[in-house]
Amino acid sequence: MSELVARVREVLPSVRADLEDLVRIQSVWADPARHDEVRRSADAVAKLLSGAGFDDVRIVSEGGAPAVIARHPAPPGAPTVLLYAHHDVQPEGDPSQWASPPFEPTERDGRLYGRGTADDKAGIATHLAAFRAHGGNPPVGVTVFVEGEEESGSPSLGALLGAHSDLLAADVIVIADSDNWSTEIPSLTVSLRGLADCVVEVATLDHGLHSGMWGGVVPDALSVLVRVLASLHDDDGNVAVAGLHEGTAADVDYPPDRVRQESGLLDGVGEIGSGSVVQRLWAKPAITVIGIDTTPIASSSNTLIPVARAKVSMRVAPGGDARAHLDALTRHLEAHAPWGARVTVTSGDVGQPYAIDATGPVYDAARAAFRQAWGTDAIDMGVGGSIPFIAAFADAYPEAKILVTGVEDPATQAHSIDESLHLGVLERAAISEALLLEKLGG
Repeated sequence: MSELVARVREVLPSVRADLEDLVRIQSVWADPARHDEVRRSADAVAKLLSGAGFDDVRIVSEGGAPAVIARHPAPPGAPTVLLYAHHDVQPEGDPSQWASPPFEPTERDGRLYGRGTADDKAGIATHLAAFRAHGGNPPVGVTVFVEGEEESGSPSLGALLGAHSDLLAADVIVIADSDNWSTEIPSLTVSLRGLADCVVEVATLDHGLHSGMWGGVVPDALSVLVRVLASLHDDDGNVAVAGLHEGTAADVDYPPDRVRQESGLLDGVGEIGSGSVVQRLWAKPAITVIGIDTTPIASSSNTLIPVARAKVSMRVAPGGDARAHLDALTRHLEAHAPWGARVTVTSGDVGQPYAIDATGPVYDAARAAFRQAWGTDAIDMGVGGSIPFIAAFADAYPEAKILVTGVEDPATQAHSIDESLHLGVLERAAISEALLLEKLGG
């Protein structure tokens, strides 16, 4: 065991205590009533970074949530590494559904449960552990950037990157906000799907009508909407919208029993789509109906509904353009309304997909660090989800090498109830990052 690995293990108890303190702060930027908690979280992160040895620590905001920037200058001739994480978290939902209080970190069976334990306050903990293990004096320049509104789509990130471009400039960017293949096998994320969504409104009447008097002659909006939404997929569950991009995925085995276990598919419910699991998850588009506005059952009556709406979310395969895909989805929705129903599509959020050419010395160093910390090679994996800010970093710093890592695993349940962090993964992630800083300065 190297001296550096030993030092990471020495600092981990204090890092875990700091992580637990951060988890107790309800930093939900999506909830205006808790904006003060987000500000308190930024203050706490800034104090932790100052205590770790960063001389230049700032809390910054460009019209959105507070972010923290901490800088340690590079020795002469050494590169600068930017370490990214975010301190805001998803809303917790119904606390009664959690096995333990969502903002009280609780250990069970080697996992630490609580909102933000993994996504992404563990990213902050990883950066703290790596920096502390180097005694606050790593062989490279280190800038830590902890964002405060990632879970709300990072609306002011572009402004932050523009206003503080000199402070955030780096040769290597490490984004600690992704998954691992398992608790025993690390991953380097090399592709992410993009995101585009819209609201489709269907109107057939200028007012509701008695369904007995007019049913069978006049179409109701909800029946039309159901038909429009059903047209988005073929009978096998493949996306049926014309003009969408499909890429290729790595040859990685993702067996059906793992899909069923990790997704929670009910007995008798099958998968949708064609192609390998990783092809469907990482390299093909996906469309999901994530909300419908119509008359609730408790308020329903025998009335033809005049207007109904749905929110449609689309994932865009790497290599595709999210805005062009949203245009294609809009055309499809407008073209598939039967009986002359009026369709209005309102565009929503757009985030571009991203693919990384993970070759060269920086990625070789990362893979070597993973191998030493985990005892096995990392898997290059795609992610079906979207992290649109990665494309923003790539645009702002086109020469920088971007490494997407993380502390999550298939059982983390980020964004869901009982989110948790595997404590062994936290240790190995911290060791990996400390070793990476050492190798990049070598």
